[in-house]
Amino acid sequence: MPELCRFLGLIIKMQYDDHEPPHVHVWYGGRYAAKVDIMKAELLEGRLPRVQLAFVVSWIAMHQRELASAWDKVMNDRPPGKIAPLRK
Repeated sequence: MPELCRFLGLIIKMQYDDHEPPHVHVWYGGRYAAKVDIMKAELLEGRLPRVQLAFVVSWIAMHQRELASAWDKVMNDRPPGKIAPLRK
């Protein structure tokens, strides 16, 4: 599962040949895991603390086009590349 980005303790990845809707997999602190829709920037499954989810939603909003492109790449078995982290 290629890693797209790391910031503020969050690890964000995208899985090859995954299912719709387009989404990212997010891990935080070794205790939390979630799937977040990249088109609607909303939680699909799992849990994240409220503040960390807000960071992920902000990051998705800033990089939605790059994320859509990364999704297209992984659906075609190509590496998605890296995406810049959220900066404070």
